[in-house]
Order: sequence, then C-alpha cells, then structure tokens
Amino acid sequence: MYKVSILYTELADYSVACLRALKDCDVELMLIHWPINPEAPFKFDLSFFDKVHSRDSLSDLEMTQLVSEFAPDLILSSGWIDKGYLKVCRSMKDQSVCVLSLDNHWSGSVKQVVATLISPFTIKRSFHKAFVPGRVQKKYALKLGFDEGDIQTGFYSADTSKFQSAFNEVAKSKKESFLKRFLYLGRYTQHKGIFDLWEAFLKFRETNIEWELWCVGTGDQFENRVEAQGIKHFGFIQPADMLPVLKETGVYILPSHFEPWGVSVHEMAVAGFPMLLSDKIGSKESFLDGNGSEFKSSNSDELLRAMHWIANLDEDELLNMSEKSHQLGMKNTPEIWAERLMSFLK
Repeated sequence: MYKVSILYTELADYSVACLRALKDCDVELMLIHWPINPEAPFKFDLSFFDKVHSRDSLSDLEMTQLVSEFAPDLILSSGWIDKGYLKVCRSMKDQSVCVLSLDNHWSGSVKQVVATLISPFTIKRSFHKAFVPGRVQKKYALKLGFDEGDIQTGFYSADTSKFQSAFNEVAKSKKESFLKRFLYLGRYTQHKGIFDLWEAFLKFRETNIEWELWCVGTGDQFENRVEAQGIKHFGFIQPADMLPVLKETGVYILPSHFEPWGVSVHEMAVAGFPMLLSDKIGSKESFLDGNGSEFKSSNSDELLRAMHWIANLDEDELLNMSEKSHQLGMKNTPEIWAERLMSFLK
C-alpha cells in the first residue's frame, strides 16, 4: 500500500472529493491543511484520512518530523506560498516523490521571470513533478524547469458525482420550462466582478423584466451588495444544499476580473448550465465550447451584450447548450484526478 501526504492550503468541497477518490485507490493518507476560510465556510467530513493535522498547530520542524515519521511515497503540496511546505518537501525529496500543484497563469511578469531564474535554487530544489489545471499553468511549470513528462494537467476537478445527480434533476425541469434566471455562484469580492454583474443586470432588466439574477455566496463585499428588483441574494449555501437553487435557475454567469481556474465553472458545466464567462477565467479552456459565450472582463457593456445574446436564444438552443456543458464537464472527475496523481509513482 502506498502512503501519500497532502500539504494543502485552503480546502474546498471539490478538493475533498478528489482526496476521497485518492483514498479509494487503496492508499494511506495524511492531511495537513490550513484552517477553514470564513468566506467559504465549508463543513467537511475528513474521517476518511488516516491522519489529519491543522497547519496552524504545527511549527515547521514539527510538521517535517510528522511527515518524516509517516514516510510517504508521494507528497503533494498546494503551491509554494507556505514556506514550511517547501521545507518538508526539500527534506523528503530523496525519500518521496514530491509534487507541486500550481494554478498561476504564465503572464511574463517581472515577478514570474524572477521566479523562473531562481527556481533551480528554490522550487526545483523541493519538487520532482508538477500537477496543474490547464495549458497556461503548464506553460509556467515548463518555464520553472519541469520537464514535459513530469507535468500533469487536470489538477482541479469538481465533485462530479454530486453535480451529475443535480444534472439529472435539473435537466428534467429545464425541458419542461427553461427558467429565465441567471445564477452567480462565488465569493462577494471585488475581483469576482460582482459590481459589473449587478450594473449590467439592472440595465438588462429594463427590457427583460421576466429575467432574474440569483446570487449565492458571501465575502467582504456582501454588505455592499446591490439590492434591487429581480436580484436575489442567498448568502453562503453548503454544496449539499444547492440542488433547489440549481433546479430554479437557467444560465451560469461568472464575470471575474481574474480567475486562475474557476472550479464553479466545472461544477455548473456538469450540472448542465449554459455559460456566460469573462475572458479572464482559466477553466473556459476546458468548459466553454459551443455552450455559451465569452465577454471582456471589467466591462459591464460587454456583459450586457452577452446577457441579451443568450436571452434571445430559443429553448432548443439553450437545451443543446445544457447538454454540451454536461458533456464537457465530465472530461475530468475526482477518479481521473486520483489516477493522474498516482501516475507520478509509475
């Protein structure tokens, strides 16, 4: 039986689903994770792990000792923001396959160029392999010095079984009547483009009185949310309780100014939602292809045009997009995720 240590920053429902699938590969699992983010207060069942530790209760030395005693065959570290995680991997590099996950886009910024120059003395000193979401992250990993054969894509996966069930339910209601309701699912923060969304919707609503916008989430801008006719705010909803909202909405919108990937796009694709996505969302490379439209971020007029475009489609076109979204969403699953991670041991 293999042993795997997971050094994670911010857990989410989808990452736990992937780790549960990893456990099903008959491995012994240790998890070290950051405290739960209050802006996304998920409730997790972590009982399937063999060992679980909260990062804030461990010094770098204590953490290194715990991992060393566990003696993993593979260590997965989410990013390099936690320097303690880097120390663990560097100390274990001769005993374990050390895998870095990163979701940074390659942009060629000065900071990134510096990172590529010092990588042989920092990042590459700690890791053998890289596990990334998509093409633009793979480009960055290559520039950091990882070989093509040492990089896997598909690092982020939705909990597809959960949203497959939602699709089965949602598809029935959509065929009966495609509901004229946009859905926003995400944090209430400036960079998510929520103020662009509300501005565009208020203009859209002037000539499309039958449409509504339902918003799910919380964050530092929740108190500044726009309250208006046709806009409904639900606050944070646990993923297990999302089905009623999914059954009552029709089109997914994500207007982010910057989104390294965007797992909610994958989730909503599996659930069968046509998409309106900004051009700054990484996951559109996998989940936007004939099932919606892209618009320029930070531009409420562009978003308004996208809303009008989708509102003018007939129900058959929207249903075809719904089916296409679902097909795209099933390209990656927690089971595929686990297989890709374990492939680093072969």
